[in-house]
Amino acid sequence: MLPLGVVAIAFRSFRPATAAAEAARLGFDHIDVGADADVDGCDLPVGDRLAGWDLREGCTCMAPVKGNVTWDEAVARLRRGPRCRIEPGPGTVCGSVESARALVEAVPGLRLTVDTGHVAAWGEDPVELLDLADHVQLRQAAPGRPQAHVDDGGAVDFSAVVDRLERLGYRGRLSVEYFDLPAYGWPLDDPVGWSVALAERVRPLLSR
Repeated sequence: MLPLGVVAIAFRSFRPATAAAEAARLGFDHIDVGADADVDGCDLPVGDRLAGWDLREGCTCMAPVKGNVTWDEAVARLRRGPRCRIEPGPGTVCGSVESARALVEAVPGLRLTVDTGHVAAWGEDPVELLDLADHVQLRQAAPGRPQAHVDDGGAVDFSAVVDRLERLGYRGRLSVEYFDLPAYGWPLDDPVGWSVALAERVRPLLSR
């Protein structure tokens, strides 16, 4: 069974060790933390390190924002930058399945962190990008709605996601990611509760 973790952002201001202890108590297998987070004494292994907009070796980095750089500039930056995973998102240079696939084709060796919520929010099916993924973040969402509770509907078919990963022989990590980011227009009162609810829905799929 694939391990199922959680992204530390769900715990808001918790220190990594405190967030990891809470995540372990809730049954998660690993925790994803910031690129520079001090994880000494953590109760869980680190599943991934997240570097935001910076390109950092071995980390997940957000794709460049469309309008801040041209397509050619983004490709050139990624070709000469450190080996990292790029996370496509709405408003980035790879904010569609077509452009994400084109970016991977243009940058030799590039792999993706596929966030199911991002892909659903921009109106496509995350299953279509999973063959390019070395890491997968799980979140329910719908077109124009970047976060949805797993019990309140949404566009992501998690059974189809797991089936596709199984057919691909995927051996990467899966991490639930909900967040309270009002400054970005993404407020959420209970990101931990929503993360636990989604994990409870996904775990049985992973053990079939």
